[in-house]
Amino acid sequence: MPLTDYQASLARLLSGNRTFDSYLAGGAAILIEPNTTRFSRDLDYFHDSEARVAEAFAADHGLLESHGYSIDVDLNQPGFVRAIVRQGKEATKVEWARDSAWRFMPTVFDERVGFVLHPVDLAVNKTLALAGRDESRDVLDVLHLHRQVLLLGALCWAACGKDPGFTPLSVLELLRRRGRVRAEDLARLDLAVPIDLHALKQEWLEALDSVEAFVASRPPEEVGCLYYSASRRTFVDPREAADSVPHFGRPGGVLPRVADS
Repeated sequence: MPLTDYQASLARLLSGNRTFDSYLAGGAAILIEPNTTRFSRDLDYFHDSEARVAEAFAADHGLLESHGYSIDVDLNQPGFVRAIVRQGKEATKVEWARDSAWRFMPTVFDERVGFVLHPVDLAVNKTLALAGRDESRDVLDVLHLHRQVLLLGALCWAACGKDPGFTPLSVLELLRRRGRVRAEDLARLDLAVPIDLHALKQEWLEALDSVEAFVASRPPEEVGCLYYSASRRTFVDPREAADSVPHFGRPGGVLPRVADS
């Protein structure tokens, strides 16, 4: 669980204020899972409207103060609040932000942190984040998601549902410009395990090279979807699951529809 002990205890406290539309997302939500490669430096809470950001921040602020935390607000504007939350010698950044309510799945409850964005939505969002910025931490996260959640081709395909301005291959083209990770880039990260730069580069190139074959295998009218297998009860590579069906997102997310047997 590559959150620090302080972040984990803070997230447990704030879990009581989380709801289906006020949930942990971003890197911290990815990194609470086992076998991730780095520690998060912040906690990101997403909300479906500006009003919910303000309400959630007010509730969390009161809860934190009542438990002896200090909150130094760095930025407070409609739809976004950033603060440093301290207790004793410990501190971490916490952000409350508005995000689109469009997602593939409803948010899910996690006993460790309260409501959290579903892993497939975390994976799609992180893929789009890397397409739009060149951050070493995002490369590590996307490769983790490629290994543990869903392969990169499926994520590029699904990303076009989240952002219809893209095609899967235009997402791929942007990703090809990323991945130039240097030793000094890794030195700035809080790594949970050592990273071999050569192995990292090889894995990244292999992941990129796998995308075109996935795209070529899918019918164009299904672009922007994920694929769900009822027999496996998870999202899959449809080339490896005969019963997979398209799953499209919508505001608030939607549970997969399973046909009657």
